[in-house]
Amino acid sequence: MSVTAARPQPATTAAPSWVGRRSGRRVAAGLLLVVATVLTFWQVDLRRHAGEQFLAVARPVPAGVVIADTDVRVVRVANPSGLDLLAADRRDEVVGRAAAVPLGVGSLLVSAQVGPPAWPPAGQAVIAVVVKAGRAPAGLAAGARVVILVARTPDTGQAATSPPTAQTVEARRAEASVVATSDAEQGGQIVTLLLDELQAQAVASTPGDVALVQLGPRQ
Repeated sequence: MSVTAARPQPATTAAPSWVGRRSGRRVAAGLLLVVATVLTFWQVDLRRHAGEQFLAVARPVPAGVVIADTDVRVVRVANPSGLDLLAADRRDEVVGRAAAVPLGVGSLLVSAQVGPPAWPPAGQAVIAVVVKAGRAPAGLAAGARVVILVARTPDTGQAATSPPTAQTVEARRAEASVVATSDAEQGGQIVTLLLDELQAQAVASTPGDVALVQLGPRQ
C-alpha cells in the first residue's frame, strides 16, 4: 500500500505594510508642497502690494457735495484683490469733484464714488425723522437696518381732549437703513433714513411719534 504525499500549497505573499505607509507619506508630502507654494505666492504678492498708497475719506462728505482737499487723506494698504481703489497720485482727479454717494470716514475711495450724484438709488428716497429720547436704540449708527414705527391719531382734535385708544391709534411701519444721526435741539436725535420711495412719502406725511427698532444683519 503506497502513501501519496500531499503537495505543499504555495504560500500567499501579503503586501508589506510599509508600501501603504510609503504611499500615504508621498500624498501627504505632495499636499504640504502645494500648501507651501500657495502661501509663498500669497506672501510675495502681499509684500508687493504692501507699499501702495491710496486715497481714503478723512471727513464725511454728503452726496452731491464737492470734495475738498481736507476731505481725503493718503493711506498705505495692501490691495492684492485688485479693487478699483484710487491711488494717491490721483488726488487731483478727486478734489473739486462731487461725491456721487455719501462718503463715510475711513472708507477707501473708488472711481464710482466720484462724479455726478447717484444718490439716492433709483426707487428709493432719503428722509429725516426726529426720534425722541428712549425711542431708538443707543449707539444707532450709519448702516444699521431699522423698522420705522409711527403712531398717530387720525383725529387730532379728539386726541387733544381724550387719550388715544386702540380704535383711534394707527401705526405706520416701514423698513429702512440709517444714513446718519445727529443730536436734536430739544433732546433725542435726528435720524436720516434711506427707504423705498413710496414708503418714504407715507412716513414723512404721517404725523406722530416715531420709534426705531434695530434689526440684525440679513441672512
